[in-house]
Amino acid sequence: MVEQYTPPAALRALGAVADGYRHLFVEGRAASLISRPNPVRHSGFEIPLTITRIDPVAVDVVSLTLTSPTRVPLPPWRPGSHLDIVLPSGKQRQYSLCGDPEDRHRYRIAVRRIANGEGGSIEVHDRLAVGDDLRIRGPRNAFDFIAAPSYLFVAAGIGITPILPMVRAAVRAQARWKLIYLGRSRETMPFLDELVTLGGSWVDIRPDDEFGTPDVGALLGRAEPDAAIYVCGPPPVLDAAQRHAFAVNPTGSLHTERFSALPVVDGREFDVTLARSGTTVRVGADETALAAITRVRPEVVYSCRQGFCGTCKVGVLAGRVDHRDRKLLDAERGSHMLTCVSRAAGESLVLDL
Repeated sequence: MVEQYTPPAALRALGAVADGYRHLFVEGRAASLISRPNPVRHSGFEIPLTITRIDPVAVDVVSLTLTSPTRVPLPPWRPGSHLDIVLPSGKQRQYSLCGDPEDRHRYRIAVRRIANGEGGSIEVHDRLAVGDDLRIRGPRNAFDFIAAPSYLFVAAGIGITPILPMVRAAVRAQARWKLIYLGRSRETMPFLDELVTLGGSWVDIRPDDEFGTPDVGALLGRAEPDAAIYVCGPPPVLDAAQRHAFAVNPTGSLHTERFSALPVVDGREFDVTLARSGTTVRVGADETALAAITRVRPEVVYSCRQGFCGTCKVGVLAGRVDHRDRKLLDAERGSHMLTCVSRAAGESLVLDL
């Protein structure tokens, strides 16, 4: 025979308090007012900033210094972070932070003018002025700076922007590091003067007009065993780094960031129907859904084109999605997609556009 357990009076009183709390804060009618949900923020901060300086730092490259109009400290950031900038036209573009993470009162970005690009850099160069206000989201980081025994940094052109704060961090940590800086000519390579003061003989400046086309594989061979190798630049440099890094340094780690859209891999053609207009557009095997959509809806918003910022997220009304992003939550994947990288898993999709 099992005896019935009777809890002591103190434990019964504690249980009564817990029941009262649950009824008031969880189950009762006032629960939603008293205990509001506090969801995790996945999109970072959004704050207004003012342009306080615009400086030419190389041919067709300007740096912008941004500060708070209320002079409050700005959100902290780590080397490798970027900002989502909302331009006056409504275009949203991402630019790496290239200032000092320890300076909480100003952000700095640098933008190269791309004459045949999609208009964001031209707007920065031709329309923005000191005193203009911008909205920013972030900082965010998809190129995190890790602790390592030593570092090899390879930057090409405007790819120096996320690398520069990493060099500063390595200097402050008294870590072993080397920087190889590639570019067309010295006149096109921003922040040369700052790098000289940071690194001296640790910095190898290699413009093409002096050294010829770089052998990226051979340059990566300069990394020490177990080094963290950081590479940022145009697609040919990144592709070469991915081909050679582990062959020349099998114990190291490779970290890359690109400023251009990812190439489509294993793509198949499919149709996208924009539900609000009834327009159907064919997506080629080697193009993204975003590229096809912008042919008929050039005003749609996007930013990174690499599947991590979420700007191009759209509702999916019909069809199965081949998700290729690094952003959406599992709960969102049944009803949304990022058009910059994800594709149809079947023959067609219907989108809430």
